Amino acid sequence: MAIYLTEEDVKTLLTMEIALDSTEAMFVAKGEGNATNKPRYRVPFPAGSLQVMSAALPLLGVTGIKTYTSVRTGTLFHLYLYSSETGELLSIIEANTLGQIRTGAATGIATKYLSRKDSVSVGVIGCGYQAKSQLVAVCQVRNIKEIRAFSRDETKRSAFAHDMTVTLDVNVEPVESGEQAVKDADILITITGSKSPVLEGEWIKAGSHINAAGGNHWMRRELDQTAVRKSDIKVVDDLEQAKIECGDLISLYERGAIRWEQVIELSHIVSGRLKGRRSQEQVTLFESQGIALEDIAVGVRLHQLAVEKGIGLSL
Repeated sequence: MAIYLTEEDVKTLLTMEIALDSTEAMFVAKGEGNATNKPRYRVPFPAGSLQVMSAALPLLGVTGIKTYTSVRTGTLFHLYLYSSETGELLSIIEANTLGQIRTGAATGIATKYLSRKDSVSVGVIGCGYQAKSQLVAVCQVRNIKEIRAFSRDETKRSAFAHDMTVTLDVNVEPVESGEQAVKDADILITITGSKSPVLEGEWIKAGSHINAAGGNHWMRRELDQTAVRKSDIKVVDDLEQAKIECGDLISLYERGAIRWEQVIELSHIVSGRLKGRRSQEQVTLFESQGIALEDIAVGVRLHQLAVEKGIGLSL
């Protein structure tokens, strides 16, 4: 019998540790050819759009689909999990919180495999809903001692800095520009919906790692061309999806400045097929689009925990 999990159920069950473990195992499976991901597609309608993305993790016995509607009043996410053996519906999960945490977890795994192990400082551009899980994940994979945060909204960045200082027990300093946030930082995070670059290449020091996590549409840009070109290793969560959605890379590809053969899937690094960082001086870049496999991997763990604990509405 299928179960329905609400946002409150998800908040009760899901931790960043669970999301990190599930996401890392998924990337191993994907790198070994034991998982299938299909890129997001968008269905416009007068008031907004419907987004649909799907994937299969047969090693865990699941396949599934995430759908969400975006309208002026907000965005609503749902994840549908099915048995990959019988085809039966296992659960329907309200997935706003799930999506926030799994996006952070993907950044965490990329940071674990691509950043320098001695990284201690973080600069984040963007102080919205998604930025919180970005910092939580990074702080769980690296011993972070200093964080600087920038948002154009002074009130928002001050509140964000205060809340995250309490949450992480690490000082988060609100600053007045993107350059101040990322200058000399070991790990850089962009988590915005910007259509024009918020991170400039001249701000990036040698040996840093960049997580570009906000742009999942070809019209969005978070990095300028210098920042992308300065990145010695360019990594994505799914190459097929990046070719459709990653504005930072698409813009350079269309100018002939990069080739897709130069871009590596994170799963190939996590599974050990390819090396990531090769020196302390290299700049590494992770372009996160957010893929269905991340939702499925975290969702199946939630389903298992819900069944074990007797949580959820039977359908």
